[in-house]
Amino acid sequence: MSETKRMRSIKEIYRIGNGPSSSHTMGPKKAAELFLSRHQSASAFKVTLYGSLAATGKGHFTDQAILSVLKGVAPTEIIWEPKIFLPYHPNGMKFVALDGSGHEEGKWTCFSVGGGALADDNGIIGEDEGELYPLSTMTEILEWCETKGKCFWEYVKEYETFDVWDYLGEVWQTMKACIERGLEEEGSLPGPTNLRRRGSTFFIKAGGSKDNIKSRGLVFAYALAAAEENASGGVIATAPTCGSCGVVPAVLYHFYKSRNFSESKIIRALATAGIVGNIVKANASISGAEVGCQGEVGVACSMAAAATSQLFGGSPAQIEYAAEMGLEHHLGMTCDPVCGMVQIPCIERNAYAAARALDCNLFSSLTDGTHRVSFDKVVSVMKQTGHDLPSVYKETSEGGLAKDFVQMNRKW
Repeated sequence: MSETKRMRSIKEIYRIGNGPSSSHTMGPKKAAELFLSRHQSASAFKVTLYGSLAATGKGHFTDQAILSVLKGVAPTEIIWEPKIFLPYHPNGMKFVALDGSGHEEGKWTCFSVGGGALADDNGIIGEDEGELYPLSTMTEILEWCETKGKCFWEYVKEYETFDVWDYLGEVWQTMKACIERGLEEEGSLPGPTNLRRRGSTFFIKAGGSKDNIKSRGLVFAYALAAAEENASGGVIATAPTCGSCGVVPAVLYHFYKSRNFSESKIIRALATAGIVGNIVKANASISGAEVGCQGEVGVACSMAAAATSQLFGGSPAQIEYAAEMGLEHHLGMTCDPVCGMVQIPCIERNAYAAARALDCNLFSSLTDGTHRVSFDKVVSVMKQTGHDLPSVYKETSEGGLAKDFVQMNRKW
């Protein structure tokens, strides 16, 4: 693949924080904190949001996230520029600090590039580990596994910092807690869609169903519960983003509860899933504003499929095949959130993608792992497909399902 980048820590795939959006909420809040640390004596702030960040920022609580950091220090003005797209990335932000006379004392332009990560003209910012992995395509890593007789999680063990397992343990606890909170909650989610939570209801109905329905129904319930917690601003772990945070947890929680897999095996599966997400992030994108929902829910499905395959004894080739199918069959998926909120169609997509991940594992397990289209090829195609998608289908809420949405005879 051309323009391959070396991969950074898988900790960047799994970020713990409040929803509903890693790129529109977590990233901007972090950017505001970094800017404030450099301009603590400012008398006022002006923040301009561009492109997708401005188009759906209100529905994603972008302004609230920024104001929660800056407004308590000095008056802050938010300027929305949804029609202006800066060259580097659709999620652009410009922070300006003003002195007591209203003169500019500092400014900074940065970008929320997906999964809560930030970048500016100098590249990815705010991370200490740097580029850890010498190999960053699936083909290379698969060859490493087969040559050494090891699996993907052992590639993580080989090159990550020593504390990665403690961090993945914290991620797993966050995922479990998120699902369990979501299963208890009822009522409507915040915002104009008046969308009711369904995780709790699905869980109850699935529990009383026959075995062939119960298993799939529980996976739906777990994914809905996590995605609904995200939509309400609850604490979640990105996997790889907030908008797709229900897929991987739903699958792992289901097997943790139904098959009694140990926590250590679950955490190793998280490591494998993290490598899959990391490959996509390094070689394409996990940002809905850049490549559409194929980069969020599609990648989440791929990660969950790989994790499932590992749990059930898949070979490295079968794990790669499961991951490939998870992404391939989401190619071209648009990101068109209704009312700019991470609710419709996002929440349901998490549930369907979790179920599809299980199918990818089943399909792969019936083969020897041999197939024609490689995971790396699909990543390359996904990147090009995202580039070719019009901006109305990349988290601007100007096209697709979000266009002319009418709820209860009222147009929002």
